[in-house]
Amino acid sequence: MLTKTLIASLLFVNVCAAHAQSESSFTLKKIIQGDIVDFTVDNLGNIYLLSKDNQLKKLDSKGDSAGVYNAVTRYGNVYSIDATNPLKILLFYKDFSTIIAVDRFLNIINTIDLRSINIFQVKAIGVSYDNNIWIFDELDAKLKRIGVDGSLLDETADFRQLFDTIPDPASIIDQNDLVYLYDTARGVYVFDHYGTLKNHVQIKNWLDFTVIDNNLLGRNDNFFLKYHLSTLNIEQQSMTDSYRNAIKIKITPSSIYVLKKNVIEIYSRE
Repeated sequence: MLTKTLIASLLFVNVCAAHAQSESSFTLKKIIQGDIVDFTVDNLGNIYLLSKDNQLKKLDSKGDSAGVYNAVTRYGNVYSIDATNPLKILLFYKDFSTIIAVDRFLNIINTIDLRSINIFQVKAIGVSYDNNIWIFDELDAKLKRIGVDGSLLDETADFRQLFDTIPDPASIIDQNDLVYLYDTARGVYVFDHYGTLKNHVQIKNWLDFTVIDNNLLGRNDNFFLKYHLSTLNIEQQSMTDSYRNAIKIKITPSSIYVLKKNVIEIYSRE
């Protein structure tokens, strides 16, 4: 039986190897058209579509509508969507330092005004291992874990005491008992859940950074990129035309989602 890590590795190879393997192993299965400026996908195959007017729409794995979130103007533009936990999706409004948690029907569970807990400058958030929330407080230079009620649960030491240059993470991903902070200019900072730095991988300027098992994945305009944490090897594979000129690409263990202008193309293995 193939392990999950091996499946993820084979997936990446199949997607990236434009010349080494046949493109028939990955085929276009579905196209979603509409007013789409951003999206994400949860581990159940549900797709969350964000319109230019900040309406969030959920489609199930069959492509049927499964919910709409319409409270679109109160906090400005949605900066990021985290659907790591499909039962509690996080909408981050950076300009208002506000996080809204919604349930699987896109009904509001809670609203967290970070300013009310003296956190005033945040660019990256992410779901934590215990279904709470990681944030990086730029003014305090600390990684903090807060509850959905806004309470401070834990925080690291001041990063100014740990690093010559403070990380400026664009994304936070909690997976396999580790927390990954990706700074496009300085690379990936890997911490355990106690805030101890475990690794600093200097891969820079990657788009659509993600983590699958023990691999760091991303891309640039022409190549898919993969860094093996276990071997410290890095790979780059030429993109096919299907993936070029994408606004955003999301790789999951079963499919590749490609956002172009007002359309998402979904590629899956046969």
